[in-house]
Amino acid sequence: MSSLVFFKLVAIFVVVAIGWVVGKLKWLDVSGGEASASDPARTLANAAYYVFVPALLFRTTARIDFKTLPWGTLVAVFVPLIGMLIAVYAVQRLRSHQQPGAMAVAAPAVRAISSAFGNTVQVGIPMAAALFGETGLAIHLAIVSLHALVLLTLSTALVELDLAHAQHGRGAIGTHLAATLLSTARNTVIHPVVLPVLIGLSWNLLGLPLPSVADEILQTLGQAVVPLCLVLIGLSLAYYGVQGAARSAVALSVLKLLVLPALVLAVAHWGFHLNGLALAVVVMMAALPIGSNALIFAQRYRTLEAETTAATVFSTLAFVATAPLWLAVLRWVG
Repeated sequence: MSSLVFFKLVAIFVVVAIGWVVGKLKWLDVSGGEASASDPARTLANAAYYVFVPALLFRTTARIDFKTLPWGTLVAVFVPLIGMLIAVYAVQRLRSHQQPGAMAVAAPAVRAISSAFGNTVQVGIPMAAALFGETGLAIHLAIVSLHALVLLTLSTALVELDLAHAQHGRGAIGTHLAATLLSTARNTVIHPVVLPVLIGLSWNLLGLPLPSVADEILQTLGQAVVPLCLVLIGLSLAYYGVQGAARSAVALSVLKLLVLPALVLAVAHWGFHLNGLALAVVVMMAALPIGSNALIFAQRYRTLEAETTAATVFSTLAFVATAPLWLAVLRWVG
C-alpha cells in the first residue's frame, strides 16, 4: 500500500474520531444525550440526505460526458456490482420471510447497499492515483461518476417497494398490486436521491450549461458531503455503539472486501475479457471498504444504523490488510 493511501486512511480515522469525541462529549446534544428522532447524528444525516448529497448528485449527472465514458469497462464492473446488491437483498428478504417480525422492513436493502457500495472517493481516488497513474485514475473516475447514481437509485427502489408492500399488507394503500407499484414509483421518484439524478440527467440530455453561479453553489454544497459523512460515522459510533452489531458488521465487511472483488474479477476477466490496467482498476475499486453513503441510507430509513456504522469502520480498518492481498492476486492473474 502506498504512503498516499495510508495517510488518507489515517486522515479518515482522525475525522471519524473527532466525530466520536463530539458525540461522547455531547457537544451537539440538546436533549440530554438520548438517541431520538432529533439526535445530532440523525440531524446530520438528514442534512446530508436532503441538502448536500442531492447537490452533489445533480451536479455530477448534469456534467457527465456520456460520449467519453468507457462503456465496456463500466458494464464489466456494474454487472457484478448490481448482481451482488440484488443477491444480498434477495437472501435478506428470504430470511425476513422465514423469520417474520425479526427484521425491519428496510433491513434487506440496507445490508444490500452496504455489501456493494464502496468508498470510491475518500479512499478510492488517492488509491487509483497512487497505484495506476492518470490513465487508471481516469477509469476510476468514470466508475465514480455512475457509482452512487446506480447503486443508490436501485437500493431506493428496492426499499420503497418493500415499504409499499408492508403498507399494503397493513391495508394502508388499498388491496391491489397496482396501488403498491404506484406508491413505490411515486416514492422512488420523489426522493432526495433519485429526483436530483433524474433532473440532472434531463438537464444533461437537453444540453443545457450550468450557470457559473449555480455550479459554484452546487460544488460548494457537494464538497461538504465527505467531511460530513465522516463526522457522522463518529457520531453514530458514540450514540449507537457496536453492541450486538459486530457479528453482522464483520459479515458485511467480508462480503465487501473479499466476496465482491472476487466476483468482479471473475465476471470482468473471464466474462467480459477485461485485462491489464482496466481489470486492475475495477477489481481494486470493488475491494474498497464500505462507503459512508451506506450509513446515510441506513439513517434515512432508521434501520441498522449501529451495524452499518460498525461495518464501515471494520471494513476500513481491514482494507489495510486486504488491499495488498488483491494486488497480489492481480499480479498472479495478469
